Amino acid sequence: MDNINDFSQFRRQSKKGIIVIYLNLIYKFLKAFWILLFLFIQKFSKITQETLLYIYLGVAVLLIFLMIRAYLIFKNFKFKVEDKHFVLQKGIIKKTNTSIPFDRIQNINFKQNIIQQIINVHEVNVETAGSSKAEISIKALTFKDAKDLKNIVTIINKKQNLKADQIEIEEEKPLLKIGFLSLLKVSLTENHLQSLLLLFALLVGFFQQVNDLFKGLGKKEELSNFISNNTSALKTSVILIISLLVFLSIVAVISSIVRVFLRHFNLTMYLKNNAFEIYQGLTTKNSVVLKKEKVQHITISHNPVKKKLGISFITFKQAVSGKVNKKKDKSIKIVGCESIHITAIKNLLFPKENLNDFNKNKAEPYYRFRLYNRSFIFFIILNLGFYFGIENVNIFWLNIILLPIFVFSIELNYKKRYYYFNDNIIMLARGTVETHKTFLPFFKVQNITLKQNIFQVNRGVADIVFQTASGKVKIPCISFENANKIYNYTLFKIESSSKSWM
Repeated sequence: MDNINDFSQFRRQSKKGIIVIYLNLIYKFLKAFWILLFLFIQKFSKITQETLLYIYLGVAVLLIFLMIRAYLIFKNFKFKVEDKHFVLQKGIIKKTNTSIPFDRIQNINFKQNIIQQIINVHEVNVETAGSSKAEISIKALTFKDAKDLKNIVTIINKKQNLKADQIEIEEEKPLLKIGFLSLLKVSLTENHLQSLLLLFALLVGFFQQVNDLFKGLGKKEELSNFISNNTSALKTSVILIISLLVFLSIVAVISSIVRVFLRHFNLTMYLKNNAFEIYQGLTTKNSVVLKKEKVQHITISHNPVKKKLGISFITFKQAVSGKVNKKKDKSIKIVGCESIHITAIKNLLFPKENLNDFNKNKAEPYYRFRLYNRSFIFFIILNLGFYFGIENVNIFWLNIILLPIFVFSIELNYKKRYYYFNDNIIMLARGTVETHKTFLPFFKVQNITLKQNIFQVNRGVADIVFQTASGKVKIPCISFENANKIYNYTLFKIESSSKSWM
């Protein structure tokens, strides 16, 4: 066991941080003004030598300015730990002082992009429950300093009257480790349609930017003619259409594989100091500290293929400020979990709780009726779009394919809507293709709402909405009698529990 460093005096980042800050400033500039670089490359052959000289001088001045700015940011960025507060001073012209109590700190996360991996430094992000992004970001610390800083915040916060030089680091034992084969299973069982739609959205966005560029250059007609000439053959060739669909499907699968490996490579979870430590990432390595007491609820999910392969993923929901609830979802996802991993995590979060031996309570048939009504409205709108937007009447044959899909989806949705609970925890299930089971302790609920619209009153059903610090969890369309019992019991547990939800 090694003692950790003391951060009681103001200190700066590693000097390598100047490189990280400098490159980050260049990246932000290129991201904001990439169109200028595109125009420069396009017009390069037509630019005179004299104009090129001025452009190069301008770029040189800009790079020197950004280097000076990076050095000043580095020099004025100082931090320390004092009286169970994280204290930060920063600013070039406008100086700011920030002091964050340890109790308010949600996470201390590590991150390494490619540049930080090359120069062997770590970025440390300090997040609080009331911020939409990292409140403090230290761009360059050695791994030892980063771990020591994290341990000071997480351990001193729990052990009173303990100084930094008295803290000892516990031996790390992995709770779970997701290997290459497990990640490959995850990749092949992902929602590839989602990947395809994301790729399509990126292509549409890129095309829009290119279209705007050609419009600004007065060459929009040339672009339109080029597209028209190259798509006319596609419209008349069945082989080309099938080939394109196969190609896009392959691209969707490959993009899913790449996305999963980039984000979750070498996924390892530790249990240390009553907190989960999660390490993952390939080109960008991330480390997240997830305190057990700040987990509001967990959701265990799988689809039929994942279930057959014996893997699931777990989503941890953390406390988040109501002001940033829509801006940032404070959730952490662990993929490729086997049943042994799920059991271990449930036992750590909900000790002595038997979560399986309970009767299922299904949603009332009115829930299915409501789903069919909404689908019927959707079909009317869709077919009106076909009628007014597409002249070919053969498009209406598409309903023969869509109708069975919608019926099958509705029946699955209704079948997977159920709940059960014991004295301390309620489990809510939902899903269509995927199945999601959310485990919510009653004492984590901040308030509960019983809702009925005019149609539900006539049917004797109601919705229950649990409001937690990580957002809302809903049970739709259960009998009013059961809803009222859950409502009253939850209020009783909220008022009688002495446990802290944070």
